[in-house]
Amino acid sequence: MVQHLNGGITRDVVVPQKRSALSWSLKMTPVPVLGKFRPIVGQCCQQCTPDSLSRHHKNFGQSPSLGFHNILCVDETHTRYRGWLVRRICCVLFVSGCKVYPSPVNTRQERACESNRVREVLAADPKAPEGGDSQGQLKTISSFSPIINTCISPVFLRCVGWAVMKMFDSVFGSIQVNLNHFVALHRASEEGSLLVYVYVRQSIMDSVLISLVLFCNNLRVPYTICPVQIYNSFIRSILQKIGVILLPPSAATEQDAEMDNLYAPVVTSLIRELLHEGQALSVGVSAESGQGGQWLARIRQLIKEESVPDISLVPVGISYDCVPETHTQVGCLFRWLLSLLWRKPEGIVRIHLAQPFSLKEMYASGRCRVVEWRPLRDLLLPVILNESTESEFGQRKISWLLPSHSASETTEPTHQETELSIAIAVHLIFSATSCMAVMSTNLLSSLLLYRHRKGVSMSVLCRDVAWLTEELLFRNKDVGFGGSLTEVVHYSLALLAPHLIIAAVPLRQDPLIVPRPTLAATLHFDLQAQIVTHTFILEAVGACAVSAMLYEIAGSGVSSKMSPDSADGDEVKGDLEFDVVLCQSELTEKALQLCHLLPPGFRPPCQSSQSFALDAIDSLVRCGILIMEEVQRDNPICDFWRREGALTWTPTDELYQSDSDCEEEDPCSYKISQPNHCPDMLFFLCNMLAGRLRVLCWTTTFLDHLHTPLPEAHFVPQLCFHLCETANKKKQYYESCSQEAAHAAVGTLIDLGVLMEERREGGVFLGVTPLFQLAENRQKLHCFISQYLYN
Repeated sequence: MVQHLNGGITRDVVVPQKRSALSWSLKMTPVPVLGKFRPIVGQCCQQCTPDSLSRHHKNFGQSPSLGFHNILCVDETHTRYRGWLVRRICCVLFVSGCKVYPSPVNTRQERACESNRVREVLAADPKAPEGGDSQGQLKTISSFSPIINTCISPVFLRCVGWAVMKMFDSVFGSIQVNLNHFVALHRASEEGSLLVYVYVRQSIMDSVLISLVLFCNNLRVPYTICPVQIYNSFIRSILQKIGVILLPPSAATEQDAEMDNLYAPVVTSLIRELLHEGQALSVGVSAESGQGGQWLARIRQLIKEESVPDISLVPVGISYDCVPETHTQVGCLFRWLLSLLWRKPEGIVRIHLAQPFSLKEMYASGRCRVVEWRPLRDLLLPVILNESTESEFGQRKISWLLPSHSASETTEPTHQETELSIAIAVHLIFSATSCMAVMSTNLLSSLLLYRHRKGVSMSVLCRDVAWLTEELLFRNKDVGFGGSLTEVVHYSLALLAPHLIIAAVPLRQDPLIVPRPTLAATLHFDLQAQIVTHTFILEAVGACAVSAMLYEIAGSGVSSKMSPDSADGDEVKGDLEFDVVLCQSELTEKALQLCHLLPPGFRPPCQSSQSFALDAIDSLVRCGILIMEEVQRDNPICDFWRREGALTWTPTDELYQSDSDCEEEDPCSYKISQPNHCPDMLFFLCNMLAGRLRVLCWTTTFLDHLHTPLPEAHFVPQLCFHLCETANKKKQYYESCSQEAAHAAVGTLIDLGVLMEERREGGVFLGVTPLFQLAENRQKLHCFISQYLYN
């Protein structure tokens, strides 16, 4: 499915109709990188929300008269006036003409105090005043009054909107939005649907961008959940007048706020009152820590209690050429704003607002099932400890993604309710990430980090950019750049210049481009390349499964023969011959075990792990890395009558019965393709997941030095220090040193039963379980993970 696009910087998008197998051998052509069509992204899940898909599917993102628009580009045509003076104050006139939906406070605080959940918490609090009168309750929750009285003032919203547009005009080159996606949002708003925008947290500017985009397109500006503590009273008062729900002044982080017994019931009652008023909400979810998922759990709880009939969730994908560095402290914030006066705007932001879908439909219909969720230790420990050769079937239960206290305040939630809230949060993380556009810096970062770590010439880099762009469009992934090939590459190199070494090589016209082997540069490339890894996750899992099979066969990497030709950079100019046959069942088993180790958000929870593993192997066949091996038979495959026991009779009253159930599945095997560049492609895909797997290996080594349990606040910093020390010794692999990767590794090892949480007076302590206090078992875990790493 493609979409015609007019105007904007993204022009001339070419979607290939016929494509050959994946290959690095592409010819340089002078045609533009992008042609006249682009994929349509943002459609809701067909399995979980088919009714929402059919209701909003008509003309979603397909209007030929609409396209991408830069919201920072405001002129007199966007106002009702014309003339010389209008051209100079057009931004003021545009902001004053935008529609604003006021949100008065009125008696919101009294209504919040009268809610049952607040009354029950106050009744159980020994410090609460006796008698339970309304004045006493108001006095008890007086510390939350500024939060409850958060409102949207039209005057403040217009003034802040104008200031934000001027600020972003100095930060970004353009902010591109797809106007086709606003048709469904306007229709849902006219129908009275309650909209909740969900995005993946990347920067403090994420929520500001969403509010500005909706404000400029005459949609209701949402109340925004701010996860960052702001202490300055002047800034807090302004933000609370434009719909920003802040943390209490006494809490430094979201975790600290959740520890207050009154915080959860008060903010849940606040959400209920806002939704009763018809307001929209904006919620950010962290893919690493899961913070923000508790707000989605509270909204689902309100729907279950029938306090709110239903809401429409809108995943939002925000893509940056360069994620901006922002500050929350007042002094640093003012210095950063002052630096914008002489800073040249750079970078593009692309925003996709996906198709709205019903939250009630997702969980009430039972299509988003969690019945197969099992602890990770049950799925993988028998295989790791060599107690079984095959892993158990089921979905990985992610226990750390949603705190147990956040799903309900007054009653302990059941396991099924908690797992359902986690499934919804994971699904939204996947949906928001899937509709993100791949920017040119994302594309170049992935090539420099996974393919050309030791350097590459400009001509080879341009060739690979053209190939990778074609592959992204083929996978229905939108890209956020346009123009000629050389323009795109030069623009991206200019943005990545602080992290690159560009040198002129004697006797060669092409300059040599080498990524700096430093911690800051590698972490920047890894952050930029994550969206590309998300797009190629099937191929990456399949490639790592092939690497694990070759590791088992050869015992030390891959068995190959290489001709003694010369090498250019790190690209081998020889034929690597892989003369091995790989069994389909064993390959699928390796992919199944690996997909259990993936962080949340790489695949939707509505897809089974077995189905994902099969798709991973099939993706390697489609892209030409694997070739299906023909099995010699006495009888042709099509000769069913000569098969012994080919036909069996089954009762006709069984549901979901088909003729294919009567046939036995034929064994299948694969061989690795032999083209010159196939090994390069295989290793390129393996490197996409190498950083995350290497963190798990190094964390396992870190446990050798952990003799006593450590507080969680000290465990992660010490782990990060160990990761950096290990990378410094190897002088490479700095992408495995990020704090986010350390948090994800700790969560995985907790689910796996390697680490255990102990709640003490000083907080949560992390220690090694008795099973993995044995060095032998830790070595088995290290070998299990390292088999997927191509060395």
